[in-house]
Amino acid sequence: MRAIEISGSWVVYRMNMRGKVSETNSVCEQAEWEAMERERPGFHTLIKAGITNEGEAERLARTHIAIPAPCAAVTA
Repeated sequence: MRAIEISGSWVVYRMNMRGKVSETNSVCEQAEWEAMERERPGFHTLIKAGITNEGEAERLARTHIAIPAPCAAVTA
């Protein structure tokens, strides 16, 4: 019989690869996200955290969520 792994919450994020933001969203468990953030803070873009189940996270990841572009510096 296979062991069932009970997970906490899930996150949807957008991966940053070689200085370019991926066009697709990714899903991982909250603990995995926290480990990635400890290793490289702010490198990937968090879209939504605290999702209660993997199916909901996958559905959200498949929808194209607009991520606001960084604000340009205002010069006076």
